[in-house]
Amino acid sequence: MLPWSAICLACLSISCLPFQMSCSRYMLIRELSLFLQQIIVSFTLTLRVYALYGRSKRLLSCMIIIALALIGGASAGSFGGHSNTTPYIQGSDCHNTFSAKTAARHGLAWVAVSVYDLLIFVLTVFRTYKTRGFPRLTSYSRDILDIIFHGGAMYFAAMTLINLPNILTYYCGSDITRANLATFTSCMSVTLISRLVLNLHKSTDDGILSTAIRANGRTLDVFTTLDMQSALSSHDF
Repeated sequence: MLPWSAICLACLSISCLPFQMSCSRYMLIRELSLFLQQIIVSFTLTLRVYALYGRSKRLLSCMIIIALALIGGASAGSFGGHSNTTPYIQGSDCHNTFSAKTAARHGLAWVAVSVYDLLIFVLTVFRTYKTRGFPRLTSYSRDILDIIFHGGAMYFAAMTLINLPNILTYYCGSDITRANLATFTSCMSVTLISRLVLNLHKSTDDGILSTAIRANGRTLDVFTTLDMQSALSSHDF
C-alpha cells in the first residue's frame, strides 16, 4: 500500500490542476495585453516621426523592418517558453514567477522597447538638428518642431528611468521580484504617450475638439487634423 503522504500529495496535485490552468491562462492574457499596449505605443511614436520627416516612405519602411525584427525577437522570448514557469500553489495569489533563464527571455521584450524608444529619440534629435541646429532643452516655444522635440525628450527620459529598473528585475532580481514592474511600466508608457499626443493637439491648435460643423441645425465637434508638412514648410530641409 502507498503511504498516506504519497496519497495526499497525489490528491493535492490533482486538485491544483484547475487552479494552475486558470492562472496560466490569466498570465498569458496579461502578457498579451502588455505586448499589445507596447505595440500601440510604438505605433504612435512611429507616426510622429513619420510626420516629422515629411511622410518619408523610405524612412517608414526602415522603421517597420526594425520594428518587426524587434517584435519577432520579443515574441520568441515572451511566448516561446511560456510553459517554463514555476508551478502555482493553491490558495496563493495568481502570481507568476520565473527561473533566471526564463526571466532573461521575457526581459528581451522590454529591452526591445528600450531599443525602439532610443531609435525614435535619435531620429527626432537628428531631424531637429538638421532643421535648426543643435536642440536646446532650456528654450521652449509654441513652434511645432520644438513641441515635438521637447515632448519626445521628456518621454524618452521618463521611460528610460522607469523601464531600466523593470529590465533589471528580469536579469538581476530574485524569484519574487522578477517581472513585478512590468504592469507599472506599461501603464506609465500608455499614460505618457497619451499626454504627449494631447499636448501636441493643445499646443498646435485650440484643442482636439476645436472645429465646429453645422449639420441639420446642430453644431458638431469633429477631430482636427495637423498638417506637419505645411507647418514645417518655412524651414529648409
